[in-house]
Amino acid sequence: MKRTKISLTRKTPEQFTGDLLVYCVPQQKNDKAKVVKGIGASELRKAVALGDFKGEEENRLLLYGKGKNKGSANRVLYLGLGKTDKKSKAELFEQCRQAGGRIAAIAKEMKAKNICLCLPEVQGLSAEQSVESLLEGVLLGDYHFDKYKKKDAKKKKYTGISKIAVWSALKEKGLRNGVKRSQRTADAACSARDMANEPGNGWTPANFAAYARSLAKEHGMKCTVLGKAEMKRLKMGGILGVNQGSTEAPKMVVLEYRAKNPKAQTVLLVGKGLTFDSGGVSLKPGAGMQDMKYDMCGGAAAICTMAVVGAEKPDVNVIAIIPATDNMPGGSALKPGDIIKHYSGVTSEIINTDAEGRLILADALAYGIKSYSPDCVVDLATLTGAVISGLGHHRTGLLGNNQPLIERLCVAGESSGEPLWQLPLDKEYVKQIDSDVADIKNTGGPAAGTITAAAYLQKFVGDTPWAHMDIAGTAWDFTKKEYIPKGPSGTGVRTLVAMIRHWKKL
Repeated sequence: MKRTKISLTRKTPEQFTGDLLVYCVPQQKNDKAKVVKGIGASELRKAVALGDFKGEEENRLLLYGKGKNKGSANRVLYLGLGKTDKKSKAELFEQCRQAGGRIAAIAKEMKAKNICLCLPEVQGLSAEQSVESLLEGVLLGDYHFDKYKKKDAKKKKYTGISKIAVWSALKEKGLRNGVKRSQRTADAACSARDMANEPGNGWTPANFAAYARSLAKEHGMKCTVLGKAEMKRLKMGGILGVNQGSTEAPKMVVLEYRAKNPKAQTVLLVGKGLTFDSGGVSLKPGAGMQDMKYDMCGGAAAICTMAVVGAEKPDVNVIAIIPATDNMPGGSALKPGDIIKHYSGVTSEIINTDAEGRLILADALAYGIKSYSPDCVVDLATLTGAVISGLGHHRTGLLGNNQPLIERLCVAGESSGEPLWQLPLDKEYVKQIDSDVADIKNTGGPAAGTITAAAYLQKFVGDTPWAHMDIAGTAWDFTKKEYIPKGPSGTGVRTLVAMIRHWKKL
């Protein structure tokens, strides 16, 4: 993955000699743009007076430098930020991220590789918060994946922004921290996008294991990978059952970060790592099946969150478990009507082999809770198409057994631009997965499919505070945003990072 070099600069904007110099301009209460001091401010003033530039979010005024009183940059961009009054911090964070995404798109238009951002003063945000959210938007918006495209030697392809200089009139100590946090978070989300963009034959359970080992080595964490033999010994019937029709060996990847504080609480993250989902014997329709390489986005979010955890060393233990396999209709594949026994000893009647995500998550949840006794657990999974019917591609479905944990995730998601919506999980829904021949069955029928899938998982968490994020609607084709590309969004990473960064005893 390309890494953009970011630096705070003491040089004035007039001294910047790169491709693009950017000023973000807020819109005032009188619907006019605030005339900021900068190169070409006289032209900005004229445009504002004529009503051609109001500082609205879609407004842009492009000037060209390299002349008297025009500075040394090739281009000078005044970009509308929109109104910033009467908005919550979460809304302001999102406004800055969206502006950052627009900057990345404009840089791409102009093939600008070396840019300078003049940090705006945003009412309601500190300079540290402004630089973090603005840069996060730029880095997320600058994402592209062309690993498998043939390179044309005759054409110089734009490979994205290589350098960003940040200039601020405010000399706050926290600016450097904001820059570091933005890059770590954006890089982690983009790594999750890379994993999802890989084809099913390019990202397998073995790749999850290799990535976890590399993170463990880089950040001094512990990595354990359970193979098929260990799973058989532990009687993990869920993941083994899903893997029956495959030629790819399953892996259960465990990555552990331990805080220095011996009294630190423990957060367990479990992410669905289904590297390709054919539906098994209950085969999916052919149309759109190519998108089922994205069925590992929950696992990608969990493991990429650990990259930030390892770098920042928070005062909370964090353990990530990724049960990884594909779901194929081979000759020995699981069949509707079969009965499996999970790691916990719970038996399950298989009604539909395409409801496989809950089977591998159930083993991981039960194993993780028994092995690590966490203070809470959060799982992420592209689990049900039903969540798209209910919430579209705009919010992640959220269910759980602990309201304080649910509320923390909602706050973290809102501040990250990854909003969630809580769904009920009452006992009436649990009855839908009762089986006549086993303890439970793996589907509860067409009604309330997202909720009954969560009810299945709830059987394996006991009294441990638990929350389930169904990201099937947001992991790809997420709400169109300036900083979210077509395809996988990397959703979940920034929400988990925000929750962990602001962790307080549950």
